[in-house]
Amino acid sequence: MTDTATPHGPMAFSFGDPEPVLSNRGLLDYLHCTTFGGRWYEPPVSLDGLAQSFRASVHHGSALYVKRNVLASTFRPHPLLSRAGFSRLALDFLIFGNAYLERRTNQGGRTIELAPAPAKYMRRGLESDTYWYCGSSTDGVAMPRGSVYHLMEYDVNQELYGMPEYLAALNSAWLNESATLFRRKYFQNGSHAGFILYMTDTVQQEGDVDALRKALKDSKGPGNFRNLFVYAPGGKKDGIQLLPVSEVAAKDDFSGIKNITRDDQLAMHRVPPQLLGVMPGNVGGFGDVEKAAKVFWVNEIKPLQARFAELNDWLGEEVVRFDDYALADPA
Repeated sequence: MTDTATPHGPMAFSFGDPEPVLSNRGLLDYLHCTTFGGRWYEPPVSLDGLAQSFRASVHHGSALYVKRNVLASTFRPHPLLSRAGFSRLALDFLIFGNAYLERRTNQGGRTIELAPAPAKYMRRGLESDTYWYCGSSTDGVAMPRGSVYHLMEYDVNQELYGMPEYLAALNSAWLNESATLFRRKYFQNGSHAGFILYMTDTVQQEGDVDALRKALKDSKGPGNFRNLFVYAPGGKKDGIQLLPVSEVAAKDDFSGIKNITRDDQLAMHRVPPQLLGVMPGNVGGFGDVEKAAKVFWVNEIKPLQARFAELNDWLGEEVVRFDDYALADPA
């Protein structure tokens, strides 16, 4: 059993500056759970960071949505669990590696509804089989004991919370986002034609130089790059060279960064690129999309369906049921 809490607990993993996986003792060795107020365990990663990273990159978010959509389309609705409810449950599990389902009962103790609880705000209590909802209050709301089912993606470092499979691809998702934002700001600032203007002729009025300098400054918006005006009366030819700032940004290999980080994310999510609308970079394309979808169904969707079917063991009845994928061979 993992030591998950100590009086001076290990540092929680946070989303910040890039860090190598193997640094000193190893970053992932610190993925343990500390306690909060003596009531619940804090997750080993920032759930808010995972939620924000969900929309950081096109391919990261799209891959998760594809899996959610296929799972929801094959789910067979049940009087206790609607398709919409299962869709929320599936998306939580894919994003956070944790999914919570609350069993609501009537006064006679009979189950009347299964309601997904937002995984971002759920916490596991210190006492056995207890959970807290921490969405709208720092004090948290204790859930009735035994009323919450916790589906989690196993983590090798601790056993209280699940961890999403895609953690290794987050650096690629963030780099993809950073490259896009940098290029967007670069054009939005109007500085992609930046240069240094060198003037050696002596002008009659100093105000003319100031007016030219102000005109150059006002012609470009504030941002990453600005034009530079140098006034050097009596200066020598070629004393200062013309340096187009735009060439610096043109060498950042934007397309290469986007393509490499995209491939990293698709490899981590194991989703065929043609299912995400990715355009092939060669004449041959990606191959038969139907065959790729069938392999995706067998290798990725069916194992996920088996994980969600574990809920039936907790309930004692078959609530989670699935139909075959539309592209799958019924045989």
